[in-house]
This record gives sequence, structure tokens and C-alpha cells, in this order.
Amino acid sequence: MRANDIRKLSTEELAKELNELKSELFNLRFQFATSQLENPMKLKAVKKDIARVKTVIRERELLAGSGS
Repeated sequence: MRANDIRKLSTEELAKELNELKSELFNLRFQFATSQLENPMKLKAVKKDIARVKTVIRERELLAGSGS
């Protein structure tokens, strides 16, 4: 998922996306531990997506705080 696509989402959608990504990472870690994961690079991609979503959420928090 690209950063521009993430920025277009609402705050509620970002929270939902973050929860989905965290559960996906949890499942991927189990697959990796049991040697069932076909593409280990998927772990890295999901972690980066989580970081992107968290970054956008934090940017919005800072913008809301500075506007007061």
C-alpha cells in the first residue's frame, strides 16, 4: 500500500487497516515459525505497511494538536 493511498483514508479507516495489518503480521509470524510461509519477504512488507499507517496517524495527531 502506498503512502498516498493511506493518506486518502479517514482516521477510522486507518485504525481498521492498522488492526488488520497487525493480525496479518501475527498470522505470518506463526506461518514463519512453522515453516509454512512461502514468501518470507511478506513479513517485511507488512511491517512497512504498519509503519506507514502509524506515521500517517501520528502526522494527523500533530496537525490537530498544533491547530489548537
